[in-house]
Amino acid sequence: MKAPEQPNKPQPNKQQPSRPPNQPPEAQPPEAQPPEAVVVSRRPVSLVWLIPIVALLIGGWLAYRAYTERGPSIRIEFKTAAGLEAGKTKVKFKEVEVGKVTAIDLDEDLQKVVVTAELVAGAERYLTQETRFWVARPRVTASRVSGLDTLLSGAYIAVDPVTGGEPVREFVGLEAPPLFTASEPGKKFILRSRTLGSLNVGSPVYYRHIEVGEVVGFKLDQDRKAVNIELFIAEPHDQLVLTNTRFWNASGIDLELNADGLTLDTQSMLSVLAGGVAFDTPPTLEKQGVPPAADHAFHLYASRKAAYERTYLKKEKYLLFFEGSVRGLSVGAPVLFQGIKLGRVLDVRLEFDVERFKSQIPVLIELEPQRVRLVGGDYEEVEKTAPMQRLVKEGLRAQLKSGSLITGQLYVALDFFDDAPAAEIGSRNGHPVIPSVASAQLGELTNQAAKFMHTLNALPLREIGNDLRDTVKGAKGIATSKALDRSLKALESALRQVGETARGLDKDVVPHLGTALEQAGAVLTSADNLVAPDSALYLELRRMLKELSAAARSIRGMADYLERHPEALLKGKGGLR
Repeated sequence: MKAPEQPNKPQPNKQQPSRPPNQPPEAQPPEAQPPEAVVVSRRPVSLVWLIPIVALLIGGWLAYRAYTERGPSIRIEFKTAAGLEAGKTKVKFKEVEVGKVTAIDLDEDLQKVVVTAELVAGAERYLTQETRFWVARPRVTASRVSGLDTLLSGAYIAVDPVTGGEPVREFVGLEAPPLFTASEPGKKFILRSRTLGSLNVGSPVYYRHIEVGEVVGFKLDQDRKAVNIELFIAEPHDQLVLTNTRFWNASGIDLELNADGLTLDTQSMLSVLAGGVAFDTPPTLEKQGVPPAADHAFHLYASRKAAYERTYLKKEKYLLFFEGSVRGLSVGAPVLFQGIKLGRVLDVRLEFDVERFKSQIPVLIELEPQRVRLVGGDYEEVEKTAPMQRLVKEGLRAQLKSGSLITGQLYVALDFFDDAPAAEIGSRNGHPVIPSVASAQLGELTNQAAKFMHTLNALPLREIGNDLRDTVKGAKGIATSKALDRSLKALESALRQVGETARGLDKDVVPHLGTALEQAGAVLTSADNLVAPDSALYLELRRMLKELSAAARSIRGMADYLERHPEALLKGKGGLR
């Protein structure tokens, strides 16, 4: 490159020496001419500087785009970082990558690990307090097997996004994957129970022996006196749950021995091993229920039988006194009125009256008057008339009866006895006392024994015995008769002769039979050779058949000719010319 030309600089004015004052003017030098300015144009900026400027603009654009398209960064706490690796572990939703783990650190107290992950742009609206994260890895439990696909692909962080709730950026990861996600259609329901029993997370929920949901969680109630069990029932089965639906514990084998006998109930082998819950809506005369509200809690009954029993708000307690043994009467035994259950036994005690010097057994029962359907009135009007007092005056008494002769269980029966002495309702320790009568257990056994003896006496035992004796006598006579002895001897002789004949056949006939079979085989072989396609007999027979066919055709032709020319028999074939 050429150096830029330097502009012509004006020469500085040199100061002339001053003229001496005595020098004449014509002797002075002429005055110097002023310098002229020369304008020189500058060259434009070099194109070399455009390259860094363009690179700077592109870098700024890329930085701006990366900043605007960058997704949110979140922090997740886990108990352990097993299977996780910074820069490699991915965050997925339904097997679609939505982020990646960027860092894994320990918290300050060294109790947990903090995982930092960057998600894709647009994920901000799904990061709420309801969103859940967990590590997807192989898991095997009593109720399910999950995460087997991660054996080859490796563990990843799964997310269940929820749009509802307050936006957050820090989460606490689940130690186990949830049994259902927010995207799965269905509803959650709350059950209340005194104990958890054999239920656990993942226990199935059945409707008429069909699995329709599962247990997703449980925790103690606020008062710590009950357990709240959370269920999830998938669509469309969640519509089967109404406000009058009953849930019961279907875990294990429900074996019950009571006054009604032995009862066995179970749902499936899975419910026996892992526990389970079943529900149904029993048909009643009451109005059909409606879909429950979100905060509606259901009671979890101990068994199917308890769930199907109707519950009543009004309960009345009465006291009964029995003398003698009450073996077989237990707490929970039914109280029946003319065969219909009205209540149950609450307590059974033993007391000794010192004044009377006699023992007695008080039995506390609970009656549910609403089990009786009133016709032509309501309960409030009936209660004003003291109905129990009136029933006792008319002969209502309590009595122990046997519910099963096999199990020996007893129950309390309320019934009317016309010959019962007059009595009224008393009071003891604040409980009204219903009079009782002696237990009917021994009387029932006596009546049953009497009925059996009566039925036995009605049978014609004498005639049956005589016929049986005559039959035995006839059979004995036949067995000892001489005719039977001769018949047996003749049969023995016949069997002996048959045996000798069979031995003779085996000795004489069988060897010759083998020779005859060999000869028959040779004859059949010779016959087969005679009729073989290449035998002389076959060829002669074939030639003879051909000649017979030719003769037959000639005879047929002559017959046709004679049929047309019968005069040929007299004139001959030549006479026709």
